[in-house]
Amino acid sequence: MDREKALSIVKEQLTERRYIHTIGVMETAVALAKRYGEDEKKAEIAAIFHDYAKFRPKEEMKQIIIEQKMPSNLLIHNDELWHAPVGAYLVEKEVGITDVSILMAIRYHTSGRMDMSQLEKIIYIADYIEPNRNFPGVEEVRELAFKQLDETLIKILQNTITFLMKKNQAIYPETIDTYNFFVMAENSKK
Repeated sequence: MDREKALSIVKEQLTERRYIHTIGVMETAVALAKRYGEDEKKAEIAAIFHDYAKFRPKEEMKQIIIEQKMPSNLLIHNDELWHAPVGAYLVEKEVGITDVSILMAIRYHTSGRMDMSQLEKIIYIADYIEPNRNFPGVEEVRELAFKQLDETLIKILQNTITFLMKKNQAIYPETIDTYNFFVMAENSKK
């Protein structure tokens, strides 16, 4: 699918602000893919569709999670997590994208997962550092992203976990598992 067709499909699903965010994620993902030798077209498509389900009604997403037998613990955690796995499902069913690597990058762009592929890491990171994001520490992470993917992933996970803890919010177990997996992998290199 070409970029313009993909953007026109996704634009119908998003607010103007979220569409601008999506463009930023797309451009960042393509730049990271170029830097790390990843398939730029797959990065582009995964980035364009990463928030496809973001504004679907909560009840519709809940029903899909139940019907598709997605992890039931999703339902007891923050519903902000839901749009990623539901989005991967809907992108396949409604848009017809069947490339597993693209669908996995969409599915795990909020929670992460152990042993993420390079494409999954790129989408996860691009979503966090895209140029329209503005919060303390983002510049440091942007700079690190073009030097070392796994260290960037760990830094984002640390920031996210700390942010959720400060807000007294539960942390999705897969996010903790992702952090532990990559920290232990980095530590084993030393």
